[in-house]
Amino acid sequence: MATEICGGSLFLSVKAQLQLQLPQLFLHSQRTTTTTRFTSSKPRSLNAPSTFHRRGSSVFCQVASLSDFESAAKAGDDRLSKVPVSNIRNFSIIAHIDHGKSTLADKLLQVTGTVHQREMKEQFLDNMDLERERGITIKLQAARMRYVFGNEAYCLNLIDTPGHVDFSYEVSRSLAACEGALLVVDASQGVEAQTLANVYLALENNLEIIPVLNKIDLPGAEPERVIKEIEEIVGLDCSNAILCSAKEGIGIIDILNAIVARVPPPADTSKRPLRALIFDSYYDPYRGVIVYFRVVDGTIKKGDRIHFMASGKDYFADEIGVLSPNQLQAKELYAGEVGYLSASIRTVADARVGDTITHYARKADNSLPGYEEATPMVFCGLFPVDADQFPELRDALDKLQLNDAALKYEPETSSAMGFGFRCGFLGLLHMEIVQERLEREYNLNLITTAPSVVYRVNCINGDTVECSNPSVLPEPGSRKSIEEPVVKIELLTPKDYIGSLMELAQERRGKFKEMKFITENRASITYELPLAEMVGDFFDQLKSRSKGYASMEYTFIGYNESDLVKLDILINGDIVEPLATIVHKDKSYHVGRALTLKLKELIPRQMFKVPIQACIGSKVIASEALSAIRKDVLAKCYGGDITRKKKLLKKQAEGKKRMKSIGKVDVPQEAFMAVLKLEKEVI
Repeated sequence: MATEICGGSLFLSVKAQLQLQLPQLFLHSQRTTTTTRFTSSKPRSLNAPSTFHRRGSSVFCQVASLSDFESAAKAGDDRLSKVPVSNIRNFSIIAHIDHGKSTLADKLLQVTGTVHQREMKEQFLDNMDLERERGITIKLQAARMRYVFGNEAYCLNLIDTPGHVDFSYEVSRSLAACEGALLVVDASQGVEAQTLANVYLALENNLEIIPVLNKIDLPGAEPERVIKEIEEIVGLDCSNAILCSAKEGIGIIDILNAIVARVPPPADTSKRPLRALIFDSYYDPYRGVIVYFRVVDGTIKKGDRIHFMASGKDYFADEIGVLSPNQLQAKELYAGEVGYLSASIRTVADARVGDTITHYARKADNSLPGYEEATPMVFCGLFPVDADQFPELRDALDKLQLNDAALKYEPETSSAMGFGFRCGFLGLLHMEIVQERLEREYNLNLITTAPSVVYRVNCINGDTVECSNPSVLPEPGSRKSIEEPVVKIELLTPKDYIGSLMELAQERRGKFKEMKFITENRASITYELPLAEMVGDFFDQLKSRSKGYASMEYTFIGYNESDLVKLDILINGDIVEPLATIVHKDKSYHVGRALTLKLKELIPRQMFKVPIQACIGSKVIASEALSAIRKDVLAKCYGGDITRKKKLLKKQAEGKKRMKSIGKVDVPQEAFMAVLKLEKEVI
């Protein structure tokens, strides 16, 4: 690495400067065509903010003065002070999973003085233990910040969003409450599948998108390549892209300035009748339902009598305030502001996400459009281990649905597991998170059945039946065909893993659509894939075969007719309904064989022989048998004629036959749980 001392200046590469932490020196890169200049009048730590400018093929980075940092922090102490509507900015942060959204949100809160250094912790807005353990954002979180720009105070309402495809409904709800979005892209990994999906969501909502390249302090960061990727793949103009490192605090002031300068303010409609959109809510055991809302029109004050337009209920607003990020009480909120409301609402159905709040005395003429209803993609049964916990499970699902609007459920009864619920989720991770939240937050012990999808059955009489549970599938004689849901899946991968990922998709009955190289080393592969093939371990296999480098994004495109069959499990000639599954005919033998072998291990031996069979209709495709527990009736025979032995064995066989005709096999709960786990792996 060549260096040259000239007039008190030192010339180094960008990465060397970041590694040596010498922002006080003037630096110039001779290794690439991109020039980066760090200028400063006095030494300071790398945590100082900085300013980046890009002209043509060059990127210029200037470290901001320490006074900028201090003035921004001081402004945050007075977050409840009112500002004109023209000085309000509502924005969210969108990105692919693990590109640094939560870290950037933390740094914005810290720099603006919203959260003091002594209170600061990593993933500050992720307030669930589950989020911290897994290192992912599950719930959108809102925070109000105050920032001074050009000697004017601005109110910045930030909404942090999840990055996983299963929580895209959270992202769409937060974008509907904003006018702008920060698109965060990892400077080392580049554009990934969820980056594209989130950009399209933002464009649908007509938001101002500000590209931000994060993690530029990493040794593998390639900002020039990633900027080119964004311009080519996403189609965004990156001439004003901001380079930052949320972890090191580089470029944070630049981001705040860009939010103020580029995100449009909300419309000033505070004189109109009140209309506020509920974008989130949760249940507090002491205060009832707490509603998070964005005021679109009008003004709301503490003590106002409010009316929920969809549910038709009315309450008094006992407490209103802002989220900063903790709840701070306020006397009044007007058009453009984001806040919370407590009105002693005890019935969770009275204040649903997407409802419109208006004044009881001066009702608005029309409600706000709300949100498009979430369509569940994956279904499974949830049953309490202890049957006495069924009422608690019902109450827990009611309260959780308030906080997670994408969750759908209906009662279900199983001969093996009793009363429970059939629940619909947006994906496998969503299912896993809901189950874990129910167990942790509501102290429930649950059994989940294998995930399934909704099949559409066309009957001979012309009826169409939607079926997510194999037990309600019409009989073979009355059905004409079965259609399964199909998704369009886009895989973004380095070129080295194209072959293994195409092989994976072909194994899962995928239909190849197109492949294109988005850059020299990265390709986009598009397949049409049955959703049932994706609800298993597809995502795990994708990451395993690509060593973690590939990413995926999928969208539901419709139903296709397929050769599907119902696979029944018979134990001692009796159908065990909870173990029935709907599978493709080509996979039926493999699945049936695996289930019968597993049940043979798990069911205890009886006094009679127990056949375990996997059947399609009346045809047995796989079979195992549990041998009987037998007494040695020949033990008392010391030699003697063979007819004596045959007589004793015949007598024993008759007894076993009689016992089998009246005997019943009880399948233990552990066997059900183990087989359900196996179904998740093999289906």
